[in-house]
Amino acid sequence: MVQTVGRASVTVDGEVVGAIENGLLVLLGVTHTDTAQTAQTMARKVHEVRILDGERSAADTGAQILVVSQFTLYGDVRKGRRPSWTAAAPAEVAEPLVTAVVDALRERGAKVETGRFQTHMLVESLNIGPQTLLLDL
Repeated sequence: MVQTVGRASVTVDGEVVGAIENGLLVLLGVTHTDTAQTAQTMARKVHEVRILDGERSAADTGAQILVVSQFTLYGDVRKGRRPSWTAAAPAEVAEPLVTAVVDALRERGAKVETGRFQTHMLVESLNIGPQTLLLDL
């Protein structure tokens, strides 16, 4: 999920571990079928999606990107009230793929901040628009 933000930050145990201004907040979920190629494609899509003012992208503007791993995007509540997380990839699969997306964005020249994998994060954002896209590959 990609949101345009005026600012966004991630705090872990009282310490800001990632923060941006005027850019994109990416909540990134990984599923079992995702691969290194999926990570490359996701990075390209995030960097080039024309969601910013004037139908421009982070690649066009140099906008900052904050990537936060978010396994709960794959939560399934079709049965009962307790979400099932079976569609989310396990941590040992997801973490390298989240890292691969971040690395691919940086290789494209993006300024990227991140959250901290498998920690309790306080994510704050000031959405612009709000403009939110669900990028599903």
